Amino acid sequence: MEIISNLILGLGVAMTPINMLYCFFGVLLGTLIGVLPGIGPVATIAMLLPATFALNPVTALIMLAGIYYGAQYGGSTSAILVNIPGETSSVVTCLDGYQMARQGRAGAALCVAALGSFFAGCVATVVIAGFAPPLAEVALKFGPAEYFSLMVMGLVAAVVLAHGSLIKAIAMIVLGLLLGLVGTDVNSGVSRFAFDIAELSDGIGFVIVAMGVFGFTEVIVNLELKETREVFFKKVSGLWLTKADFKAATPAVLRGTVIGSILGILPGGGALLASFAAYSFEKKVSKNRANFGKGAIEGVAAPESANNAGAQTSFIPLLTLGIPSNPVMALMVGAMTIHGIQPGPQIVTNQPELFWGMIASMWVGNLMLVVLNLPMIGMWVKLLTVPYRMLFPAILLFCAIGIYSLSNSSFDIHLAVIFGLLGYVFVKLSCEPAPLLLGFILGPMMEENLRRAMLLSRGDATVFFTHPISLAMLVAAGIMLLIVVAPAVRKKREDVFVE
Repeated sequence: MEIISNLILGLGVAMTPINMLYCFFGVLLGTLIGVLPGIGPVATIAMLLPATFALNPVTALIMLAGIYYGAQYGGSTSAILVNIPGETSSVVTCLDGYQMARQGRAGAALCVAALGSFFAGCVATVVIAGFAPPLAEVALKFGPAEYFSLMVMGLVAAVVLAHGSLIKAIAMIVLGLLLGLVGTDVNSGVSRFAFDIAELSDGIGFVIVAMGVFGFTEVIVNLELKETREVFFKKVSGLWLTKADFKAATPAVLRGTVIGSILGILPGGGALLASFAAYSFEKKVSKNRANFGKGAIEGVAAPESANNAGAQTSFIPLLTLGIPSNPVMALMVGAMTIHGIQPGPQIVTNQPELFWGMIASMWVGNLMLVVLNLPMIGMWVKLLTVPYRMLFPAILLFCAIGIYSLSNSSFDIHLAVIFGLLGYVFVKLSCEPAPLLLGFILGPMMEENLRRAMLLSRGDATVFFTHPISLAMLVAAGIMLLIVVAPAVRKKREDVFVE
């Protein structure tokens, strides 16, 4: 009964006119950036962080969350109609979604993507409401040693689940940890790695890093590519599913929702990993596996359900443990910090309006997305005809304005440009930037908890192994590393990512 009363409290917060308005703005903007290739939710949220200063914390987080899961919806539209994924998590939707569009079944593909995402989003919201509070109660028992071990396990999981080379993923995490050390040491007041540059004495802003390696780099990479878009100009009709489509898609949606809900919780997981895993699993178990890649409706239903479920359940480790599971959640940590909120288990007990209001807003946002996506497909198709040469200068301008407004310093813009160029080098070297951002966010938190634990234990390092929870997490991290380093597992992992 307690959970019902909490959800009623959350709905009361989420359905106030101001929160409804910003929820609508978030999902609309999320859909827009999902439809338009070239900018994702990470850069958009980073760009909008300065604008949230004037908002109530609950309102700001509802809007930013709407952008994230709204982008998962929007990404499927361009994937199905143009064969270009607006969002990385929609890459696998291209395989069958575009083939369905070419066969004159674009309406059915868009409908199953929208309904599958809506169902998965609603289920994921129930999962958050059910699992987050008990997990938060467990987290309240955590001390500095447990938090340090948890973050070590999170970073190891990010390495295991990162694309490409393990060595490159580890190198990116280490680089992120080192960048997080720049600034003034909290304990001693000594400047570290600032090279006598006054602007670096407070450290490097995570918005600057995120905007550089995701926003600026994305623009540079896209400018390299020749603009070839075969926009689907035929009128999209048949925006509903036949009885046979429902029968085929329902099991795929259910399986995709379960896979997405589980993988979204894992550090380094989220929407991207969930969509790939759901498609691979569906390809193995579906009776229609021979048609995958040729326009199978299951090939759209499973990944689209999984990516939305994964996007929403990735809020669980953020809201209960204060640990971001992916770059977007890392930015949400920053948004909370801007508003003076300490991410972690105290949110559930000390700020129930924020916690339950944000959860309830996901139901409202998912309903808005269904209403937005299906009737407005014609408008989204027209947006896809906007040339990149007009789109990218506007993106760069908004990025620069957002960065400058953080501290009214042109140095921040120069720093973001350097990170943009660095991000471009990472792309050329096939290094994924997501582990860098996770390392950058978790680095200072890890250092703080490490030093706290050592102070409390009077310099005894065995404290990390004498506490049962801490030991269990370190052992889990070790097992993950051993498994992924095993030659057979490593080869299978590489095959999966190539596929």
